[in-house]
Amino acid sequence: MKRSVKILLGAVVAVGLVYLYYTEVKPVVIFGLRSDYARAIPYQNVPAGIDSLQAESCGTCHREIYEEWKDSIHAHAYDDPFFQAYWKKDGNIWVCLNCHTPLENQQPTLIKEIPRGRVEKAVEEPNPRYDPAYQKESITCAACHVRDGMILGPFDDSVAPHPTKFDPAFRTAQVCYRCHNVVSGPAQFYHVGPCGTYAEYEGKYFMKEKGMICQSCHMPEVERPVAAGGPIRQGRRHLWQGGHDPEMIKRAVAVQVQADPPAPKPGEEVRFALTLINAGAGHKIPTGDPDRHFTVEFLVQDGHNKVLDHQTDTMGRWIMWQPVILEVLDNRLLPLASREYTFAYRLPDRPAGLTLKTRVRYHILTDGQHEMLKSKYGLTADDPYAFTIYERDFPLSSELAAALNKESDQPSAVSGQFHPHPPLPLQGGGSRGGGSCVLKAES
Repeated sequence: MKRSVKILLGAVVAVGLVYLYYTEVKPVVIFGLRSDYARAIPYQNVPAGIDSLQAESCGTCHREIYEEWKDSIHAHAYDDPFFQAYWKKDGNIWVCLNCHTPLENQQPTLIKEIPRGRVEKAVEEPNPRYDPAYQKESITCAACHVRDGMILGPFDDSVAPHPTKFDPAFRTAQVCYRCHNVVSGPAQFYHVGPCGTYAEYEGKYFMKEKGMICQSCHMPEVERPVAAGGPIRQGRRHLWQGGHDPEMIKRAVAVQVQADPPAPKPGEEVRFALTLINAGAGHKIPTGDPDRHFTVEFLVQDGHNKVLDHQTDTMGRWIMWQPVILEVLDNRLLPLASREYTFAYRLPDRPAGLTLKTRVRYHILTDGQHEMLKSKYGLTADDPYAFTIYERDFPLSSELAAALNKESDQPSAVSGQFHPHPPLPLQGGGSRGGGSCVLKAES
């Protein structure tokens, strides 16, 4: 056989294998299917005693809960600009709706079959009971609380004008499992799934010793009537603050800054250590979407704010997306863990006016991803996607020690009232010449 023929046959075989790989092996979405979220929650009828499944109808009696839900990320999971842009990028594929508008009542098509688990080959047909206005309610009340004509909830002694049923899942983290534990698919090698917060939850300290579940932070307890005119109960606020909420991120993080020497002289090198602590989250930080990450920055500036030196470190997940999805590195912080970032700078002989800016930023996505979503997929330009959660300026002079000591008088995240655990041993956070501060990122 001539060499040219062999090369041609080899090329044909290679093309065929690549075609089979992308059409029969590699999923077209960045996650695998699991039976509970591979399909929408089945169609729900309106329970007796209420006039509709719309959240506003529930709000007639459950007003405070409704007002909390209305401003939550759950209520905007469908119209969230980041979701809409990413969904457009993914060809508006139906499977994403199973978490963002999870009820069959909210979806324009019915999925009759998913051949070989390939979402792009799903057999769809129009949904005659689709309610486009109801779709805009995203993760609405009925998505969690209505099944088979009953209103489900965490109480076993409810008295209401509609049928009620106690569901113990509301008192556990299980109620969060369906959409916050998205798994890997074929040719996808994540350490956990792409959105695996549930799988990351730390069970030893927070769960076993403190009895905390997801709702402990994301749906804080509150004493109030569940419904107008009802008895005062210990219920939960329907807030679901999380990865899109800068204040929630700030409350999860503590920062310690140390310097050696604490009072540097002209011409002397000063070393800084910034320790970032996962002091308040029961899962890794950051969590959720794989694009989320922290940056830790050190910037030396002169009296005119000109940057003379700059160092940036990143904490997150590094993922290769083609030809397989391979999570190359995950350096996120486990619950109660810490990491030290160091920076050194030699002062000039005349260092007048120099300062060191230390900054920690939380990013929902990368600058490149943000620009791509804006330019190609309609993401609006003014949507915030990066937040400064900690920023302090320290003079690079003999006044440094006083500045560090002043900051150390601030309430620390380690001992602050939000965090339910005792002061943490810092990894690598030993004394560096006696100059240090520990503070809440929000203070």
